[in-house]
This record gives sequence, structure tokens and C-alpha cells, in this order.
Amino acid sequence: MSETEFRPPLNDPWKGFRGVCAGTLVLEAIVVLLSLPVVAVVGGGATWFSTIYIVLLAVAMIAGAGKQGKSWAMKFNLILQVFVLLGTVFHLSIGIVGLIFIAVWLYLLYLRRDITERIRRGMLPGQRD
Repeated sequence: MSETEFRPPLNDPWKGFRGVCAGTLVLEAIVVLLSLPVVAVVGGGATWFSTIYIVLLAVAMIAGAGKQGKSWAMKFNLILQVFVLLGTVFHLSIGIVGLIFIAVWLYLLYLRRDITERIRRGMLPGQRD
């Protein structure tokens, strides 16, 4: 092997990363569903549209958690964040949840880039041994 070629890492780092992304989506779905009582009580009241919107958004997140192995998964995750932000029209709290989780997803994008770079440099366990 040349200096620029390294063996694959001993453990698949992407398996753990996919698990973190899936867990984040499930957690976000729970938080989004917990915003329903806030919209109903503090906001102007839950309408049939706001309730369906929030529930479908949470269902999409839970369904997306099972698709984290797909090549389009991160794009899907980021598109979901746009829809969470659009939920601000129902209540500001949903928008705040959206901003918090956008920060989480931006950090996950940073981690994905870092893992890719570490694999490229051969810095993961077992790549240089």
C-alpha cells in the first residue's frame, strides 16, 4: 500500500453516524409532537390543518429515521428542517424548535465532513496498522 492508500477502518464509522442521525430524527419527532399542546393552549388554538401538519411532520421524521442508510437521507433530513421552520406560522415555539434542530443538523454535517476527512487521511483505528 502506498502512503496515500489506507485500509478501511476496523469499525464502520458510518454505521454509528447513521444511528446518531436516526436518533436525532426520532427525538425531533417527539419534540415536534410535544408542540401540539403548546399550539392548542398557548397559541390561537390547534386547527385541523395545524394538527395534521405537525403530526405528518413527525411521521415523516420517524419514517426518515429508518432511511438513514440511503444516499439521499441527509438531504431529506435538511428538507424536514425547512418544514419545521415553516411551522412558525402556527406558533413561534415550533420555529424555535426548528432553529435548535437546524443547529444540531449543521453540527452533524460538520461531523460527516470530519469523518470523511479522517478516513481519507487514514486517521481511524486500523487504517495504518
